[in-house]
Amino acid sequence: MEKRSRIIERRNPAAPPETPTRRQILGSAAVTLGALVLTSAPVCAAAEEEISHTAESIHQEAVFKAKGKRVYEALTDTKQFDEIIKLSPEMQAGKSFGTTPTAISREVGGAFSIFGGHIIGRQIELVPNQRIVQAWRVVDWDPGVYSIAKFELVEQGTGTKLVFDHTGFPKGQAEHLAEGWKSHYWDSLDKFLA
Repeated sequence: MEKRSRIIERRNPAAPPETPTRRQILGSAAVTLGALVLTSAPVCAAAEEEISHTAESIHQEAVFKAKGKRVYEALTDTKQFDEIIKLSPEMQAGKSFGTTPTAISREVGGAFSIFGGHIIGRQIELVPNQRIVQAWRVVDWDPGVYSIAKFELVEQGTGTKLVFDHTGFPKGQAEHLAEGWKSHYWDSLDKFLA
């Protein structure tokens, strides 16, 4: 009879609560943990979907037979860069990029417009003879879309290695842009510095 009355007491809501057994505690913990896992899984999946693991980027290196100061000046001086543009394959073939004159600010935050206004942007960081970082865009990209172009200049004896990284451009543009950097920038810059 005692056992029976004890069972009845547990089911009686008016009775004071008993100390839970170890089995009850472990069971509750398992249920709580399972609920947490189920409710946090969509949050983890959503965060994972927000991170791109396939973003395109360009990394190129070019060596020039000129000091870093000379390379830096050629990339940041309007008159010198205009001469580099004239050495690009399209200009050599008699084609034109546009009618807007080359303009390159030498101030952080200043604007630039190159290749006839086809490429525009802002100077984000300028460390003379060492680094140029630009917010860079092609004018026919969607409004407000800018990529980051970073030029690092590392002197090597009498020459300079340019380490270039380009990120944040629209998907599917990497191959076209990589070829453009080689032919319009590095090849033309090499001819200009020779």
